[in-house]
Amino acid sequence: MADTEIDLLRSSLDLLILKALGWGPRHGVAVAEWIEGATKDALRLEEGTLYPALHRLERKGWLKSEWGMSDTHRRAKFYRLTATGRARFRAEAPAWQRFASAIAGALQAGAPDVAEA
Repeated sequence: MADTEIDLLRSSLDLLILKALGWGPRHGVAVAEWIEGATKDALRLEEGTLYPALHRLERKGWLKSEWGMSDTHRRAKFYRLTATGRARFRAEAPAWQRFASAIAGALQAGAPDVAEA
């Protein structure tokens, strides 16, 4: 996979994680479940994808984490948005909306009119 493809996938995952945490703190499994549900299971996150992304966003200062108890009474790390993470989401979401709409429109477009030589 080319570096630009990896960057595109990484930035889209980052945006989805920020969105998942927009309603309050969640542990990693709950973040993955929200993303899977929101995408109608089109995106299923494995631990090897999710947790490095959460840690990367935490290093950037977009998330903070703390240990707590899950609904099943298990120890879990809960992530929450920081003010910087919230600002990042607000800045990037509209650009991604435009980008996704443009690609969807292009994929639905008919064949171009091409003049024969």
